[in-house]
Amino acid sequence: MSSPTVVIVPGWRNSGPGHWQSLWASRLSRVLRVEQDDWLSPLKRPWVQQIARTIEQAPGEVVIAAHSLGCIATTHLPDAVKARIRAALLVAPADPERRGVLADFAPVPYQRLPFPSIVVASSNDPYCPVRLAGAYARAWGSEFLRLNDAGHINVESGHGEWPLGLALLQALGAEITPSQPLPLAA
Repeated sequence: MSSPTVVIVPGWRNSGPGHWQSLWASRLSRVLRVEQDDWLSPLKRPWVQQIARTIEQAPGEVVIAAHSLGCIATTHLPDAVKARIRAALLVAPADPERRGVLADFAPVPYQRLPFPSIVVASSNDPYCPVRLAGAYARAWGSEFLRLNDAGHINVESGHGEWPLGLALLQALGAEITPSQPLPLAA
């Protein structure tokens, strides 16, 4: 079985230069990053279509590394595209019902995902209550990892390189072969 391509799926407003997704995208080999036309006023249909196109560009299976609204958009993918996904790391999922600008992504699908997944959420994420993230994980059939006081698991909450996330990605079957050295420290 060949190594899957890692597909980075950023959330609302994209992931800036110091964000773990951006760092991974620039440093890992076998990686594709989803680029949306409109990061500020996201709409479900074009976002999901762009994620699907990116997955379809990958040779073979993919492992998803999604953040925030990217998690929710991933769950909206058509079944034929989901069949290309080997596994998914779904970090700090958003709550589209709490933020008007994200409302097009509601309702969130509450069906079991057809691939292994891990939902990582924080006890104090301002964009999604941890109880809701846990409900997503149960509905999606995902393992659930709760981090204490980790905010939105982004640069603002001190998660740059985020080695724990990289280890989780590797546990899901991604081959972590850096094209540039990755630091070992948190």
